[in-house]
Amino acid sequence: MREQMEERGMGAAPGLESELVSIPATPRGVSTPETVTPTGLRSPRRPGGASVAGAGAAGSNSAKSWTPTPAMISPRFLSPSISSAVGTPMKRVLVNLRGYLEEVGHLTKLNPQDAWLPITESRNGNAHYAAFHNLNAGIGFQALLLPVAFAFLGWSWGIIALTIAYFWQLYTLWILVKLHEAKPGRRYNRYVELAQAAFGERLGVWLALFPTVYLSAGTATALILIGGETMKLFFQIVCGPLCSSNPLSTVEWYLVFTILCIVLSQLPNLNSIAGLSLIGAVTAITYATMAWVLSVSQERPPSISYQPMASPSFGAAAFSILNALGIIAFAFRGHNLALEIQATMPSTFKHPAHVPMWRGAKVAYLLIAMCLFPIAIGGFWAYGDLMPAGGILNALYAFHSHDIPRGLLATTFLLVVFNCLSSFQIYSMPVFDSFEAGYTSRTNRPCSVWVRSGFRVFYGFISFFIGVALPFLSSLAGLLGGLTLPVTFAYPCFMWIRIKKPERFSFNWYLNWSLGIMGVAFSLALSMGGVWSMVNSGLKLKFFKPN
Repeated sequence: MREQMEERGMGAAPGLESELVSIPATPRGVSTPETVTPTGLRSPRRPGGASVAGAGAAGSNSAKSWTPTPAMISPRFLSPSISSAVGTPMKRVLVNLRGYLEEVGHLTKLNPQDAWLPITESRNGNAHYAAFHNLNAGIGFQALLLPVAFAFLGWSWGIIALTIAYFWQLYTLWILVKLHEAKPGRRYNRYVELAQAAFGERLGVWLALFPTVYLSAGTATALILIGGETMKLFFQIVCGPLCSSNPLSTVEWYLVFTILCIVLSQLPNLNSIAGLSLIGAVTAITYATMAWVLSVSQERPPSISYQPMASPSFGAAAFSILNALGIIAFAFRGHNLALEIQATMPSTFKHPAHVPMWRGAKVAYLLIAMCLFPIAIGGFWAYGDLMPAGGILNALYAFHSHDIPRGLLATTFLLVVFNCLSSFQIYSMPVFDSFEAGYTSRTNRPCSVWVRSGFRVFYGFISFFIGVALPFLSSLAGLLGGLTLPVTFAYPCFMWIRIKKPERFSFNWYLNWSLGIMGVAFSLALSMGGVWSMVNSGLKLKFFKPN
């Protein structure tokens, strides 16, 4: 390389002459280490404002020596539009230096396009952010439906099913955290990417794309329905009979909630909504605790029974049980976001990303267990087989709206609204990322502020129109749980077998095959139970239905 530079009349920079000998060659097109990926910066520049082209003349006596810094070898700097302005010898020096830094100091390499996308644009996450995001994704309105499942399963089978589901999903979450950096030189930043690595390009997309998109988009639509209806109830409780002259309709409350979601969705990337995730986690823990504490503290309704709900036939009883198991499965959502959350963290040999991710996830799921088990057990103890289909808040409003102070009841509903607003952001982020990935792959440039904003406005109103056209989505927890169950309970086990390749007929091999097959079988059965429940109820269920 030094001979090529001399032939072109370019002297080697004093600070780079030794590097030309010691740095090993790296193939052209290798991506940057993630710790130097721009975190919110649109155009990284070398400190001092000097141009890269000026470095080519460093051999002159008047020029100062210059050593390239990590910020100079970011994906944007070596993108085709910028690197074309850099002289070929200098470009090779920077590529070699980049490869050297990756080989000796970093665990993985990145796709340069990742610096433009909302999930991987910022990589300054930590264990606290992981805990906030996992709590916000793991606790939500679906937890309020757990007493409904207990009403069909009874005490023993309800507690057994909830316990098994909790530890099962905790194990598969650990698998996803470990597989995020399963291969040297590669980070699987999205669930679909890991599925493609495990099952192949085409099969991975077919298996993982539909349930993950359905889970994100379906949850966002359900959040609009629940948030709008809860805002309506909050308004009725606060205003009482004084504001009944010209109240907003339910659809208009959906629209109000959607506009609030769109405004909050303008935050650029996943790390930027960490504060919203913290608010969502705190509000979810608070209203879940308030719901079961208020229910347990009140006098139980008369003629309460703890026997499983009777069904007119054996088939109806079987499908009711399957639907109840689907509700429990739907309570443990958020695995479709685990890899995306971990992708927001830097990773090196000394500090791999799975360490802070697992630390934050353990804290988050300990708090999740402290919310889900009391709300399921306490809610069923308070209402038994009289539990309405809408869940514990519906029962609280129906049985104790005149016994509980109006301000306390209004606070509970307001916390639900805040949680729905926060959960909408984190569940919509993979969809925003997909929109922007398609745009950047076609245009080879990052989304402008207006394009990014347009995508999010479009998605918000699409979710609103789906919610208006299908207003019964909020009652389909069993069907949603069945369709998305493989994402949480089955696919991670198969991915571990395909990528880690445990020894055949070992305990690990049997465990993952058994859990994966059972997860797929449960998915089919629970989906059938959810469809039966939907048809049997005549699509008339509402999450909150005041008397």
